[in-house]
Amino acid sequence: MTKLRQDARTALESVLSDGMTIAVGGFGLSGVPYDLIDAVRDSGVRDLTIVSNNMGVDGQGLGVLLENDQVARVLASYVGENKLFARRYLDGELEVELVPQGTLAERLRAGGSGIPAFYTPTGVGTAVADGKHTTELDGHTYVLERAIRADLSLVHAHTGDAAGNLRYRLTARNFNPVVAMAAPFTVATVEHYLDPTTHGHLDPDEVHTPGVFVSSVVSTTHDRPIEKRTVRDRPVDAAVPAPHGGA
Repeated sequence: MTKLRQDARTALESVLSDGMTIAVGGFGLSGVPYDLIDAVRDSGVRDLTIVSNNMGVDGQGLGVLLENDQVARVLASYVGENKLFARRYLDGELEVELVPQGTLAERLRAGGSGIPAFYTPTGVGTAVADGKHTTELDGHTYVLERAIRADLSLVHAHTGDAAGNLRYRLTARNFNPVVAMAAPFTVATVEHYLDPTTHGHLDPDEVHTPGVFVSSVVSTTHDRPIEKRTVRDRPVDAAVPAPHGGA
C-alpha cells in the first residue's frame, strides 16, 4: 500500500468543496506546497477560509487564490509582502483574523493534539484579547485561545515515503509540522519520494511528521522561487577570501 498519488489534482479532487477551511504550511515562499495550491485554484472552489502564516506574495503561493477571488477569510500572522492581500484587508473586502505567530503555531498544534483550548499571556491587553475569556493564574493574566482544526491541510516536505512519513529541510520546517497535524485529511508535496522497492522508508530518527497524519503524498519538481534577491555584483578588484579563513 502506498500513499503516493499521481499528481496534486488527483490527490485533492475528492476532498475540495466550497466554504471549507484549509490550513497551509510555509513561511513567505519557503516550504510552500505550490502544486497543491495551484490545484485548489484550478478546482474553482470558493469562499475558502485559509489558515497560514501569510498569504504568499503577489502571483506566488497563496496569492494566486486571492487573485482568483476564492478566499473569504484568512487567519494569519503577517499581511506584508502581498499588496493585494493588504489592500483587500484594509479596504474591508477580506475578513482577516490576525493571530500572533507563536499563538497561531500553538493553536494548530493544539488542534492536532486534541487540545480544545489553552491559555497564553500573548495578546493580553490588546485587540487580540477582545471578546475572549481571560483568567488570573499565579498573579498573571492569560487569554484563552481556541485550537484550530481545519478541514484540509496542505504541506511541503523535502523527503517522503510510501507510508506518508515526512522530513523537512532547513527553513521549510516552519509551520509545516503543525499544519500537517491540524486536519483529518493532509496532502504533502515532496521533493524526494522514497520508492519502497528501491529505497525503503525514512529512518524513524529522521521523521519530522509521522505518516499517521498524512493522507496522500505527491512528488513535485516545482521550481522554488526566491522572494527577495539580496546579492549584488562583486567589485572587479575585490579579493576572494580563502576558504575557512586560511591563507
